[in-house]
Amino acid sequence: MAGPVVCFGELLLRLSPPGARLVAQSDTLDMAVGGAEANVAAALASLGHDTRFVGLVPDSPLGDKARAALAAAGVDTRFLARGPGRMGLYFLEAGAGLRPSAITYDRAGSAFALAAPESLPLAPALDHAGLLHISGITPALGPNGVALTRAAVSAAADAGVPVCFDGNYRAQLWESWDSDPRGVLSELVGAATILIGNHRDISLLLGKAFSGDGAERRREAVDAAFAAFPSLQVVASTARHLVTADHHRIATRVDTRAARHQTDEIDVTGIVDRIGTGDAFAAGVLHQWLEGGDVQAMAEAGLALAALKHSLPGDMTLIRKAELDAFSPHTGDVRR
Repeated sequence: MAGPVVCFGELLLRLSPPGARLVAQSDTLDMAVGGAEANVAAALASLGHDTRFVGLVPDSPLGDKARAALAAAGVDTRFLARGPGRMGLYFLEAGAGLRPSAITYDRAGSAFALAAPESLPLAPALDHAGLLHISGITPALGPNGVALTRAAVSAAADAGVPVCFDGNYRAQLWESWDSDPRGVLSELVGAATILIGNHRDISLLLGKAFSGDGAERRREAVDAAFAAFPSLQVVASTARHLVTADHHRIATRVDTRAARHQTDEIDVTGIVDRIGTGDAFAAGVLHQWLEGGDVQAMAEAGLALAALKHSLPGDMTLIRKAELDAFSPHTGDVRR
């Protein structure tokens, strides 16, 4: 077994009106704990993997709430620092029918976004670790977010720990400051062994469009990524077709330098919550990568965990390994 998976990023509180209401229609907000990297840590912990989370939360009841939720999911929070400042928030208005969901960020100037890289225990957390998981969300927070991510990648290199990078491109965050997403993200992907990202992410990185459609375009993009980034060994992606807000069609794909596999498309209906499904996909892929699975096993586990996340409210996917192994897109009856 590899060492612990270390996830690095910002813990967030999600605030959302009940049901499918708009903020303007609601006098109350439901609260959930999440954040892309924390979602991956919680999902992997639920599947039986040793996970650690590195970040910083405010020394406040809100920070305590976030830490407790992550610990309850089975994640090691010893490396989650505390400090002065505010909690990062985001507001979700859940879509319905032909109205898509909408997110409003309120995380500028959060305790994590302003944290000094040297204040985070990156080296101790990465000691004897098996993988560092980061995403493109942290550098999108601003110049200090870039510095934080660079510090994490540097600490992983010093410890000889491979890096998984999830593109997670967030236009709202990058466009809020004088940023260079292509330059920053290319630097980070250049240090990665695993990339969670599709042809659009690779197009952004390389500044070029890819011809063809469907599987051919994805393979062309992956070949270009492998050529541009010598350290990259695995690229995993999803393809999602939206029918309505609660009916999507999803397929997944995993490529290595020697093999590839794309799943059939499945229908995901009766969607409860779409947020965090990409993180569930990443966790499913990493689950099989950690267990030595091939490209087919990684793609199918990613698809299954992502599909299951659509049935769960909140950001996190708390699915046990037995539930993942029993997944079928064709059955939904009560298990007795």
